[in-house]
Amino acid sequence: MSVDVAQVFRREYGRAVAVLVRQLGDISLAEEAVQDAFASALEHWPASGVPPSPAGWIILTARNRAIDRLRREASRDERQRAAIDLLENAPHEEHDVPDDRLRLIFTCCHPALAVEAQLALTLRLIGGLTTGEIARAFLVPEPTMAQRITRAKAKIRAAGIPYRVPDANDLPSRLGSVLAVVYLIFNEGYSATGGDDLQRQELVDEALRLGRTLLQLLPDDPEVAGLLALMLLVDARRAARGDADGALVRLADQDRNLWDRARIEEGQSLLRACLARNRPGPYQLQAAINAVHSDAQDARVTDWRQIVTIYDQLMALTPNPVIAMNRAVAVAELEGPEKALILVDELDLDRYHLWHAVRADLLRRLGRFEEAGLSYRRAIERCENGRERAFLQKRSEEIRTVTHRG
Repeated sequence: MSVDVAQVFRREYGRAVAVLVRQLGDISLAEEAVQDAFASALEHWPASGVPPSPAGWIILTARNRAIDRLRREASRDERQRAAIDLLENAPHEEHDVPDDRLRLIFTCCHPALAVEAQLALTLRLIGGLTTGEIARAFLVPEPTMAQRITRAKAKIRAAGIPYRVPDANDLPSRLGSVLAVVYLIFNEGYSATGGDDLQRQELVDEALRLGRTLLQLLPDDPEVAGLLALMLLVDARRAARGDADGALVRLADQDRNLWDRARIEEGQSLLRACLARNRPGPYQLQAAINAVHSDAQDARVTDWRQIVTIYDQLMALTPNPVIAMNRAVAVAELEGPEKALILVDELDLDRYHLWHAVRADLLRRLGRFEEAGLSYRRAIERCENGRERAFLQKRSEEIRTVTHRG
């Protein structure tokens, strides 16, 4: 894929699919039409140049391809003929929430679907993530994830799940999945699971936009505010995450003068407002952990005791091995690496490269260099991001040098 088309794909894929789903009423057909449009862009743009409105070009081309296909297949069933009418009449109906992508997220997060399928399908359609990227995010094999996505699409079509934001009474049953999806989109953007870039900024921006839209829809829900606060506080560190050469810089080593103070202030203000409601939830607590980090002008004065206490509350609400691993990292700063290693070794996260990386770092700090080197190698084997892998390889080489000297 050319650089221009790839950039438009990463930025506009989710929007184009969402618009086509509204017009077609069929997720699979919409996705195929958008993919055809991008294939057409690869054919035409190198010669004609990128159009003034690339997103509009993609959406119009996808719509026309879908019309052509539906006309060819119109005799197959009434559903397709109805879709033709819908397209040719070019409806412009009003919606309670003027956001096609948010409506598509709520459609994908219908309670008739398993939670894992809800999340995977939305990441595919809105985030434009590949099946492999989604599989890595969920720590499952790629074929397993492909089956989940295919079955979810089929179930939405068979059940006639409507493409809309649900009524107020139905919102609670879907909101948890919707928030999880937005956060997963943010995480894939902030720490890309694959490729050579540390992050995919278009996904971060999309998650923040969706978070703000959700807060407009549900201004009194503290978890919605908590999620937006969390994303703002984490994204505030964007400029400090890489050095001049683009290499990964750990949180402890970042130049905190580069942190975006405006984002930190906005995130902390949101957090204070939602915590005042005294309805703590997982996103508020994760935001609180990052607020503690943002309060420390130097990593050495971080209040690790407060962070561990918040992690304890988070584990009580949502026991999760990844959260437990992150808690162990905080315990290492408070009580030492030996105690933390015991906690890490209790977790079943062999597929997760960061688990091996955390283990390696703890072993290195304990002077167990051969074991640390093995854990670094296992982390490298499981890491698909070029920048992260380079960081891990550098650490592994440092361990190898120390071992040889010994």
